[in-house]
Amino acid sequence: MAIGDWYPVDTAQGDYYYLDTGMYDTERYGAVYVLDAERPAILDTGIGTNYEFVLEALEGIGIDPEEVGVIAPTHVHLDHAGGAGYLAEACPNAAVHVHRIGAPHLVDPSRLVEGTKRAVEDQWEYYAEPRPIDEERIVALEDGDTIDLGDRTLEVHHAPGHAPHQVVYYDPDADVLTAGDAAGIWVPDLEEVRQTSPPSNFDLEQCLEDVDAIREIDPETVLFGHFGPVTASDDLLVEYKDVLADWVDAVETKRAELEDDEAVIEHFEDETEMAEVWSERKARAEERLNVRGVLAYLDEREE
Repeated sequence: MAIGDWYPVDTAQGDYYYLDTGMYDTERYGAVYVLDAERPAILDTGIGTNYEFVLEALEGIGIDPEEVGVIAPTHVHLDHAGGAGYLAEACPNAAVHVHRIGAPHLVDPSRLVEGTKRAVEDQWEYYAEPRPIDEERIVALEDGDTIDLGDRTLEVHHAPGHAPHQVVYYDPDADVLTAGDAAGIWVPDLEEVRQTSPPSNFDLEQCLEDVDAIREIDPETVLFGHFGPVTASDDLLVEYKDVLADWVDAVETKRAELEDDEAVIEHFEDETEMAEVWSERKARAEERLNVRGVLAYLDEREE
């Protein structure tokens, strides 16, 4: 699968498609999903860069942008919601659904941009400046809400461990769950799940509860924001719980050993095993981001 390619989700019992947005100029890292329902939906939107790939996928699937009824980021981190404003302009009849905590940041993205620049550091060069969305076009979601797509309904489940504004969307008709970052990062090349723990709101205990909530839903297919559809299993979700717990323990242990946070960050950058998968630059940046998130979580836990 190359950047810009789109394919049907073979494991889904419905009209789901996914595409590679080429996020950070990296193949098979950032996905956007299209659901060809009576009211078609775009689930997650990428970082804004290459949003045209989504429009090209719509055309290939046979969906006119004016037919799109729903744009639904799982959360407002810009790697999932940065393209929402661009797509809202291109899809004039779509309502933008997002958790109520994140909704103000789509109306005025200035604070979101500021926080993202601090979090992603020099990776900001890959982002497009997000476009604000008119407040009247935004539907603020709560846990337990549903999104009506005409011939099916998406259930909204709050999953705040990764970010307080994250939700997952469950389609009971297709038995598909759009997970955002709640189930981790799936690496197709390795067929394994990896941690995601960015600053500033990563919360280990809540992340583990979110995974258990997905296990309770027990979907047949999980759609990972990073990257792609995967046939779900309890073993996979339990594995992610172990990956997260082991990751936090490793960072905490290294901090106690080195007693210098920048040295801890550099250690995990140097030890990354993902350079051959994502490129040296992206792999090191990913480790740096995730270590900083854990360090902030450990500080918060100690207070």
